[in-house]
Amino acid sequence: MATINEIGVAAAINIVTSIAFLIAFAILRIQPVNDRVYFPKWYLKGLRTSSIQTGGFGSKFINLDIRSYVRFLNWMPEALKMPEPELVDHAGLDSVIYLRIYLLGLKIFFPIACVAFTTMVPVNWTNKGLDGLKHTNISYSDIDKLSLSNIPNGSDRFWVHLCMAYAITFWTCFMLKREYQNIALMRLQFLANDERRPNQFTVIETFESSNLLI
Repeated sequence: MATINEIGVAAAINIVTSIAFLIAFAILRIQPVNDRVYFPKWYLKGLRTSSIQTGGFGSKFINLDIRSYVRFLNWMPEALKMPEPELVDHAGLDSVIYLRIYLLGLKIFFPIACVAFTTMVPVNWTNKGLDGLKHTNISYSDIDKLSLSNIPNGSDRFWVHLCMAYAITFWTCFMLKREYQNIALMRLQFLANDERRPNQFTVIETFESSNLLI
C-alpha cells in the first residue's frame, strides 16, 4: 500500500512538471520567432508587426531584453481580471475557453475536495478495518486509514461512499453540462459577431490576367 513518502514524491513530480511547462510556455511566448504563433489575432488586426524583419540577427529570434524575463508571468493576473468579451477580442475565443477549462477544474474539484475531507476522511479514519491485518504479512501505513480499505466488509459506512459517489458524479456532470452550454453560447455569439467574408461561404480562386490565353 502507498506510503506518505510515495504520495509526496508523486505530488512533487506533478508540481515540478507543471511549473516547468508553465515557465517554458511563458519564455517561448516572449521570443520573437514565436510571435506569430502566440499573437495571431494581433497580426490579423494590424496591431502588431513582425520583429524578425527588423533588428540584429540575434534579436530576430531571441528576446535579448532581460527585463521581459523578470515580468514574463505578469500576463496571468491581467488575463484573469479581463472581462470575457474583451479577452475574446484581445486574444481570441480559444484563449477564453482555455482559461475556462482551468476554472472549470477548480469549480469541480475544490468542492469535491472539501466534501471529501469533511465527510469521507472522518468516516474512514474512525474505523478499524485495517487493525485485523496486524497479524498478517500485509503492510499498511497511517495514510491507508483514510481510504476505503479501512472499512470492513458489511459495514453500514459503505452507504456513505455510495451516496458520495452519486453526489460527485451528479456534481461533475452538472458542471460539465453548464459549462458546455456557456461555451456553445459564446461560440454562437462569436460567429454571429464575426465579420462576414466571402471565403466563409464559397471557394475563391485567384489568378492573374496575364496567364490567360487570348
